[in-house]
Amino acid sequence: MISPSTTAVPALRVAGLRKAYGDVVAVDGLDLTVARGECFGLLGPNGAGKTTTIEICEGLTEPDAGDVEVLGRRWQNDERALRERLGIQLQETQLAEKLTVEETVTLFRSFYERGRSVDEVIDVVQLGEKRKGRVGKLSGGQKQRLALACAIVGDPELLFLDEPTTGLDPQSRRQLWDLIVELRASGRSIVLTTHYMDEAEKLCDRVAIVDHGHVIALGTPRELIASLGAEHVVEFTLTDGRTDALTAETLQRLDGVRAARVHDGRWSMEVIGLARAVPALLTELSGRGLRLEELTTHSATLEDVFVSLTGRQLRDA
Repeated sequence: MISPSTTAVPALRVAGLRKAYGDVVAVDGLDLTVARGECFGLLGPNGAGKTTTIEICEGLTEPDAGDVEVLGRRWQNDERALRERLGIQLQETQLAEKLTVEETVTLFRSFYERGRSVDEVIDVVQLGEKRKGRVGKLSGGQKQRLALACAIVGDPELLFLDEPTTGLDPQSRRQLWDLIVELRASGRSIVLTTHYMDEAEKLCDRVAIVDHGHVIALGTPRELIASLGAEHVVEFTLTDGRTDALTAETLQRLDGVRAARVHDGRWSMEVIGLARAVPALLTELSGRGLRLEELTTHSATLEDVFVSLTGRQLRDA
């Protein structure tokens, strides 16, 4: 457990962070603060600047401008001390495939003066049955759990997880989520990057939505979803695929509809009264001689927040 006496100093503070690669600006004046004991999510599409931001915070990349304070220290003066207190899982962790699980965790444990026992960590990530198995024979989910074991074997105060579940099947994702929840419950601070909005809603105390190197929204998942002012999202397509038969203004005048937009031939409406909005939509379409091809509804999510802020689907960004 992390000592309460350390909680006054933020786990991470970033101010005015900027990083460019030639003409491409990856991070552009980014600010954020992560409290001790918090699971903080950096959310956004690929190319939004999440990985560059986290690599700067990990001391792996030099920023062009800005200030980074990790556990009350700076990389320029306290690199060795910080390395002892951090755990890092990269977006792609390349491990020696001929080593066993036990040998791999033992190797990473040797990098730290103090830490957890190898046996304990292997049990925590549920790889006990694979202890003597070679890394090259592990499944994708098992390799991700092994990478997490290597990140926590030093008993870190602050853990950086960069897209930890990308490419995993649903069962493996859930298993990794459970491990992250346990780590958060032990008092550790976690910074998590992801482009899976359901992952952020499940794991994070607060999230920052990042796009083009900027933080465009910040708050708890519930606060951000509430900021939409809509409880549900209704999506529909017309039988002929036409979108010019309707306008956003027409749909926004319907009872219970807060906002409407069209993307790739599919209409999307943010609604505050589903029981009023759907009948009003059906009446409008009938009056115009238009027929539905498909209609779906879902509760508002963080992805809908991203769409509302940027006008783009996350998968298209």
